[in-house]
Amino acid sequence: MNKVKNKYILIPVTISIISLIILGIINFSGLNTASKQYLYFRKDVSSNLVDEVFVTNSPKINVKLKNGTIYQTDNPRLDNFKEQLLEANVQVSETPYFPRAEILPIASLVICIIASILMMIKSKAFGAKKAFAVDSLDVNPEASATFDFNSVAGNEEAKESVNDIVDFLKNPEKYSRYGARMPKGIILYGEPGTGKTLLAKAVAGEAKVPFYAMTGSDFVQIYVGVGASRIRQLFKKARTNGKAVIFIDEIDAIGKKRSGSTSGGSDERDQTLNALLTEMSGFNEKEGIVVIAATNRLDMLDSALLRPGRFDRHIEISLPDLCARKKIIELHLENKPLGKIDIEDLARKTVYFSGAKLENLINEAAIIACKDQSEFIEDSHIDKAYSIVLAGHEKINRSSINEKDRKITAFHEAGHALLSLKLLPDDKVSKVTIIPSTKGAGGYTLSIPQDTMYQNKDYIKKKIMVLLGGRLAEDLIFSKDFITTGAYSDLKESTTLVKNMVTQYGMGDSLGLLNLSELSNIDCTIGNDITLECKNILNSLYEEAKTLLTSNLNHLYMLSEELLDKETLLSDEIYKIVSSDNL
Repeated sequence: MNKVKNKYILIPVTISIISLIILGIINFSGLNTASKQYLYFRKDVSSNLVDEVFVTNSPKINVKLKNGTIYQTDNPRLDNFKEQLLEANVQVSETPYFPRAEILPIASLVICIIASILMMIKSKAFGAKKAFAVDSLDVNPEASATFDFNSVAGNEEAKESVNDIVDFLKNPEKYSRYGARMPKGIILYGEPGTGKTLLAKAVAGEAKVPFYAMTGSDFVQIYVGVGASRIRQLFKKARTNGKAVIFIDEIDAIGKKRSGSTSGGSDERDQTLNALLTEMSGFNEKEGIVVIAATNRLDMLDSALLRPGRFDRHIEISLPDLCARKKIIELHLENKPLGKIDIEDLARKTVYFSGAKLENLINEAAIIACKDQSEFIEDSHIDKAYSIVLAGHEKINRSSINEKDRKITAFHEAGHALLSLKLLPDDKVSKVTIIPSTKGAGGYTLSIPQDTMYQNKDYIKKKIMVLLGGRLAEDLIFSKDFITTGAYSDLKESTTLVKNMVTQYGMGDSLGLLNLSELSNIDCTIGNDITLECKNILNSLYEEAKTLLTSNLNHLYMLSEELLDKETLLSDEIYKIVSSDNL
């Protein structure tokens, strides 16, 4: 709307420019008024030929003859000049003379200047008004009619949990016979990329109702009261449609637990949360409005949000299992030129992949196939995309890498691969490479973990030992004085795992079965004990893995030599080098 108003100001500006051009042409062309000497003017007055004289303070005066001719002559500036003319029966005008050809351009120019000034003043006033209207909410229902549960693969349990909401929106009278009320709110929680937004949109699409999508950050402002006002506007707009689904993504931005502090820093967030709670309590189930919220951290939300009557239902959207991954892959491969692709194998390889990550994998494979000008998307494109998603693109120019660095990387990755084969035989080592990637890795080892619901203490300890395998290989082959920074990310991940064992999973001695996050408000001095225990566990696992790797040095050398020769080894080649008879 504001752009249209800005276009209107171009009209008076254009007319003003045209008027100026016409005036310039008139003044600098033959249309200028002719001039006569003052002596001839006196003769015209004496001969009674002059009709009107335009007297001003300028050096020249304009003279109009009775036959319509107009000319200029010198202004004598006599005190009795006007009296003389009047006595000679000549009209005297004390205003400047404007030729008829100039009247229209001058009038247009004046009108356009005034119009432009008025429009600019009005535009500034509108801009100022808009600047102060920070609580305005620009939200319209998204088109969701073509989006339904068939558009969301996997999440079968979650779909079943919201099926009755869809039926409620379609047939509210059926449930009213039983005295059942429609849940006012649903919280979808789980890992990022698992499809929480898609499921909310599918609910609206299945029920054929408008879908209003917002994020928690849309309500967060520095001005107190703005977020609350936007909440009220959102619900007001939704009510105009009768039935609607309101979706608030990342609700933890406004729904975090209230600390009870009286400081002003959180007043705005608290007011916004209070407005949301009030609105959810204010509408009844007959209105047919369902609020769906999404968060990655359910434990951070305020208890007032999670109580019955607000967000009645909490539905976990978990990472897809094998069956769900297969359906998601098939969905994303629809309408794509497919060659020979083993979907079952791909679903097994993508353990712990979210739906968004699977979509990204398929998209990367399609891009690679397009770049290769292949007629179809083949397994080779999928494999290359798999490596890109997990480790990044391989560096093309590797001429700057010296042989010593290649050797260090080869032993480092061979250490990871060998310990993984020895300690975690059920985790398939699919690829080992010493080619650097764009994600900063000098090389990497890809292994496919088991698709399990839980990880036990023994598995976590063995996982830590595998992570320490790269540093161990450097220690054994090049000595402790020549270990490198290549194990930085491995040490970071292993530290996280051992810290979680001790502080979160109840697998340590310093805290026992206590969870450290629940003790955060208690003043306790156990930090040194935890650090010491984590250090002792890591050192113990390091020595245990070192003993195992030392007893298999021949396999370590064989793997590293093959890596130096081929740079990349796939699972068949790896298992051939370290045969099952020697494991």
